[in-house]
Amino acid sequence: MLASMKEIFEAKTKGAVAAFNVFSYEDASMVVRAAEDVNLPVFLMANRPAIKYMDVDMFFAVMSVLAKKASVPVAVHLDHSNSYEAVKNAIDAGFTSVMFDGSSLPVEENLDITRRIVDYAKPRGVSVEAEIGHVSYQDSDSDTQGVYTTPAEAKMFAEGSGVDALAVSIGTVHHMVTQEAHINFELLEEIKNTVSTPLVIHGSSGVSDEDLKRLSDCGARKINIGTALRLAFGNTLRREMEARPDVFDRLELFKAPMQAVYEKAKEKLLLL
Repeated sequence: MLASMKEIFEAKTKGAVAAFNVFSYEDASMVVRAAEDVNLPVFLMANRPAIKYMDVDMFFAVMSVLAKKASVPVAVHLDHSNSYEAVKNAIDAGFTSVMFDGSSLPVEENLDITRRIVDYAKPRGVSVEAEIGHVSYQDSDSDTQGVYTTPAEAKMFAEGSGVDALAVSIGTVHHMVTQEAHINFELLEEIKNTVSTPLVIHGSSGVSDEDLKRLSDCGARKINIGTALRLAFGNTLRREMEARPDVFDRLELFKAPMQAVYEKAKEKLLLL
């Protein structure tokens, strides 16, 4: 069933809900199947590269059909959009939740744009996520330094913006291909005790299985995972093409990669 962020959190009242970056039917359908098999709600997320590849209307059309047919709550979420116009387009397309990422902007500018988005989204029943602090990207030359979120900043931003969820920076890094992130759990605990808004952790592919469970137990309500699925699909597809050089039908070549995505998504869902 197609669900809002609020409905997702109501369906899983304790611990974190898994949120997966997907790019098309192949990986999204496997995420939904995994969520159904473990009977847990899930977020299907479109990041900026996904929207560049398949625009918001097309993305929502595909994902909403999968969500409506699912036996568990599925939210269709815009991830890491960095402009008011892009967020508005996603809301108008039907996305049930959106994220504005102004974490690289001055705090006041981030807050101002986030407020405008909340004002547009709330009357339309759409949930809003924003980020304070800054989660870095491992593969970016120009954006290598993360900025930890402080409890005072988190409180100010959550209360001043009226967001439904707040992404915080506590040591994760986007696009990590190894599970070596160093998480500041003490900081997460401080933020959780300061802010009543549900907390979101980005860049969680780089988090160890043990720490992923701990994030869920320590108050995170939404945990974003993307690179882990891309690795599962891409590495399996590479092996398939090398092992079967005479096969050219992509429907045949995609079978094993899709199964790999299903298994990885199910693994993460069960950890949470």
